[in-house]
Amino acid sequence: MDSFSPEETKKGIEYLYKLREKYKGIGQDFFDYLEGLVQSKGVAYWEYIHLNSLLGLQVPQTDYKDEIIFITYHQITELYFKLIKQEIDQLTDLNEEEYTDPEMWVMRLNRCNAYMKNICDSMGVMRSGMKKEDFFKFRMALLPASGFQSVQFRHLEIMSTNLNSLLNYKARGEAMKDEPLEKLYEEIYWKSGSIDARTGEKTLTLREFEAYYDKHLMQYIKRYKYRNLHYLYFKLPKEVKENEELKAALKEYDTYFNAYWRLSHLSSSSRHLPKAKGGTGGTNWRKYLPPKEQRILFFEPLWTEEEVEHWGEEYIKEKFRAMIEKKWMKVPKK
Repeated sequence: MDSFSPEETKKGIEYLYKLREKYKGIGQDFFDYLEGLVQSKGVAYWEYIHLNSLLGLQVPQTDYKDEIIFITYHQITELYFKLIKQEIDQLTDLNEEEYTDPEMWVMRLNRCNAYMKNICDSMGVMRSGMKKEDFFKFRMALLPASGFQSVQFRHLEIMSTNLNSLLNYKARGEAMKDEPLEKLYEEIYWKSGSIDARTGEKTLTLREFEAYYDKHLMQYIKRYKYRNLHYLYFKLPKEVKENEELKAALKEYDTYFNAYWRLSHLSSSSRHLPKAKGGTGGTNWRKYLPPKEQRILFFEPLWTEEEVEHWGEEYIKEKFRAMIEKKWMKVPKK
């Protein structure tokens, strides 16, 4: 058996002391733990990520092969939402020293933005990589389920900004601020996104979502009233708030959630859904998805009045410009 070097011995003893203190603190026998560590066979990759369970979660409801893309994409999206929620929770639970450190904010926001970029970029498969006819047929078999019912996305909105910023555009302002939460919650913008365009009544998609999540979401609003990103950012010391890298990260976060994400869904819906029909689950997506309709922004004071007025238009111009350059403005090589 190889002997330890003096440095290894010293380091090993330090760790043993730390482990002893750790397990003493939780009432566990230190030597029992070491015995278990010696006997442990470790864990295999497929066991660690529960591969068999994970791959068994995609259960199509129709015989259309592309439905597996639809299920998997949405499950991946929900996992990314989980990661973003974790970053925000850690950001809102920072101690005083970390809270005033712009590098900590930027690091976590950049992670969130990277996750959202992956989600938005991969939407291209849903938008143009699936047959329009097949998509519509299997999608109609899944009603009243709709991505509108993603409670994690609602969590992220609540965690990111104050309630007033999430109200219907016409309901925002001083007059509504003193109203009880129950009344304000009825004016939250997403509820107007699932109204039957023909009857003006709530769709089954919305009624089921309300019955299952309304009480939970109102509690969530109370929980994050004084710890959402908007509130915490504007409480920062002036010199931290003025950090350009931090402001850029917040604006990028705002843009991904409230412009890129909505417009990527809008372009997919425009391709796959007949013009005469509403959205899946009855959502009136033509009024609900375009950023300019509700002008939801998490950090509105960071944007100019003109940017707010024309919210989302810059993204459309950017995408249209890129499409033209790719298809019609290629410069021949000399």
